[in-house]
Amino acid sequence: MARQRKPGLTHINRRGEAHMVDVGGKKATRRRAVAEGTIGMQAATLKLIVSGGHKKGDVLAVARVAGIQAAKRTAELIPLCHPIALTRIDVALTPNARGRKIHCRATAETVGQTGVEMEALTAVQVALLTVYDMCKAVDRGMTIDGVRLLEKSGGRSGSWQRKRIRN
Repeated sequence: MARQRKPGLTHINRRGEAHMVDVGGKKATRRRAVAEGTIGMQAATLKLIVSGGHKKGDVLAVARVAGIQAAKRTAELIPLCHPIALTRIDVALTPNARGRKIHCRATAETVGQTGVEMEALTAVQVALLTVYDMCKAVDRGMTIDGVRLLEKSGGRSGSWQRKRIRN
């Protein structure tokens, strides 16, 4: 039977100080996390991106690479996050003309002692920020929304999946 962990903040020690969690005694398991988010924009901005007519180049390709790079460097950005060796990071950017937005979905995987939720979330954020950066000259009103973890698996806590809400 798996030992149940008391709920609470794992990055705070008994003295109330922030610290990096010791994962040294944990078993290495296959871990996976999926996150998503969107960036909304004017229809003309999305058309410019999709047509490949942006003077800065292929916005979606640059954002994809930025998301991958960000996932690999998450521990440098999030102070108490463990540096981990990713075995896979996939960043998909899907334009939605009707909704005037681009949807980003990142999947991160590793075999290790700690999860990859932060890597997936960081990949989404940086990919969407890259779209904003490349397009801000034509559309400063873009909005990044709905960045969230969709699912995670592996480790002692097992699998978790966000409940789908029907509209």
